[in-house]
Amino acid sequence: MVSAKRNNVKLLVALIGGSGVLAMGALSVAFGQEQTGQQSVAKSSSMTIGSTTTETTPPLGVAATTMAEPAMKGPAALPTEEQGPAAP
Repeated sequence: MVSAKRNNVKLLVALIGGSGVLAMGALSVAFGQEQTGQQSVAKSSSMTIGSTTTETTPPLGVAATTMAEPAMKGPAALPTEEQGPAAP
């Protein structure tokens, strides 16, 4: 009785493994075809790089920020619901 149960488990594991191998093969074929199809679409000899780039100069009189500084220094105060009880 025990050996028949083991054989069923082995058969089930073999079926799951085999279907996994088939699924991986199907996915690799599908991804391979997708990549080759994209390469033929992207080929173009008239592509230009940076054709929409515009250069602007900053307005006069505006000081450049050298380094950002926080408005409040030191540890932040806790919200009232997180503060401990008041000292007597």
